[in-house]
Amino acid sequence: MWSYDPPLRALRFVLEDLLHAPTRWAHLPPYAEVDAATASQVLQQAGRFASEVLAPLNAVGDREGCVWEAGAVRTPRGFRQAYQAYVQAGWPALACSPAWGGQGLPMALHVALNEMLHGANHAWAMYPGLAHGAYACLLAHGTPELQQRYLPRIVSGQWLATMCLTEAQAGSDLGLVRTRAEPVGVQAGAIDAGGELRVSGSKIFISGGEHDLTDNIVHLVLVRLPDAPAGSRGLSLALVPKILPDGRRNAVHCDGLEHKMGLHGSATCVLRFDAATGWLVGEPHRGLAAMFVMMNAARLLVGVQGLGHLEAARQNAWRYAHERHQSRAPGSRSAAPSAIVEHPAVRRMLWRLEALTQGQRVLALAMALWLDEAEHHPEPALRGRARRLVELLTPVVKAFFTETAHHAVDMALQVWGGHGYLRDHGIEQAVRDSRITMIYEGSNEIQAIDLLQRKLFEDGCHRFAEAMGVIDRELHLAHAAAAELDDGAALRPLAQAVQRQVDALREATARLYIARRDDPSWAYRVADDYLQALGWVWMGWAWLRTARCAAQRRAERWCATQLDAARYGLEWLLPEAGWRLQHVGRRHAVLPAWPPE
Repeated sequence: MWSYDPPLRALRFVLEDLLHAPTRWAHLPPYAEVDAATASQVLQQAGRFASEVLAPLNAVGDREGCVWEAGAVRTPRGFRQAYQAYVQAGWPALACSPAWGGQGLPMALHVALNEMLHGANHAWAMYPGLAHGAYACLLAHGTPELQQRYLPRIVSGQWLATMCLTEAQAGSDLGLVRTRAEPVGVQAGAIDAGGELRVSGSKIFISGGEHDLTDNIVHLVLVRLPDAPAGSRGLSLALVPKILPDGRRNAVHCDGLEHKMGLHGSATCVLRFDAATGWLVGEPHRGLAAMFVMMNAARLLVGVQGLGHLEAARQNAWRYAHERHQSRAPGSRSAAPSAIVEHPAVRRMLWRLEALTQGQRVLALAMALWLDEAEHHPEPALRGRARRLVELLTPVVKAFFTETAHHAVDMALQVWGGHGYLRDHGIEQAVRDSRITMIYEGSNEIQAIDLLQRKLFEDGCHRFAEAMGVIDRELHLAHAAAAELDDGAALRPLAQAVQRQVDALREATARLYIARRDDPSWAYRVADDYLQALGWVWMGWAWLRTARCAAQRRAERWCATQLDAARYGLEWLLPEAGWRLQHVGRRHAVLPAWPPE
């Protein structure tokens, strides 16, 4: 049966040995007292909650789903009690400022917590998943009055939050949003941040738009003021609560639940605002700037959702492959059927899961550390460098993680064969649940366009050059380690494999940047391939860093396994960057017109 074991040793190995997180935290004033022992205790408690409280509800939520009746939503059996336990343990406050009742712990621990929550029960984790983004948005753009009213309750978990962007006619094109906001007591052009509004319109695909986990839900809604210019530049952001400050029910209505392919335990709602009371967050017509604070936080955590699914599929596939005996493996000396883990075709799938999980975890936690350094490092130059790395890699983490994770989970079903296609073992639920991650918070295709047009081209590829410098430093360290180790020669070809792809990526980026003026559509044709290639190169960085550190402790069996996984990633998976870059370089390859004449 499907189960979940928290990957505590792997998380500690990445944080302590690969990324030296405690040493780096010591240079950040808010986290100077956070040491390895504190981090380990947090991870242990988070893992216990994920495995003992959430994992047993995963299949329950899928079977029962949510129930909508007369505008109210009932979550699956056990979800409400699990949320109460989550709040009582203080998990919503983990990475929030103590000024608002938070624990003030680093983002890396928040990311590790979310990996385990989503790996154990993605549907349940959707409910608290947006709360931290709402906290960050209000912290950056809310008026003092809105902050005092809502931040302490969001931080404590007393209230949950949503992000209301999508409308039926708009989809990802937010410039088509029609939801209206009428100022109260002032002319439209005179409203200030925090001004009262009446919001009318409908939103779809709203995760946690209605539920029974908390009494109040704080909706952050993209709206259009009466004097708004057309398009996305005319959008504003409103805070619209389910329950008003005086205790009355606001005019926010759940008109139904979406009937989804997966995540049945997560209430995805159609919401209708009928002159609902709200307040302006940030400046008029600057709603996207405020909302992007929330969206970028969500994009990183959506990537981590992919990682959570990978980890769960990895450990369950390995276990089943050891238990299931079928056919005699090549080279077996026994006449009895072999465990399928002994068959090369199965072992190749298992090592792909192993390597992808390892590489994604390293990059996800590295991103979390850069986020904290971008916010809190005392040296401005290092803050700026960390911020630029996060800006460049956020669309990569969201799109690359979710695409490779979903396809790997889909591949993992093959380990179970026909049994995997049944509901009995849990892998088919993982395939369904993981598919949405490629779509929401900006589809992966939109992430790829954002990467090229905004993160590379708009700044003349300076972020890209700086990021490649990080990989160059790892290459230097790997060559130095190879010279020091007794049998370090095995590291050299791994470093050379990364170097080849880095050189090819630099060349492809330069050609694309120069030639885009002559062929403006070229970048759009190859954006997906470019993002995937960049993702694979950064996975190469993660695997090489792992190999370098694990090689120094290869006498330990667990570290030897980490070295094997990193080597598999570099030798078997990293070459995918090559054919992706071949697509990027095909400037004169055009897409056929549609419909064909």
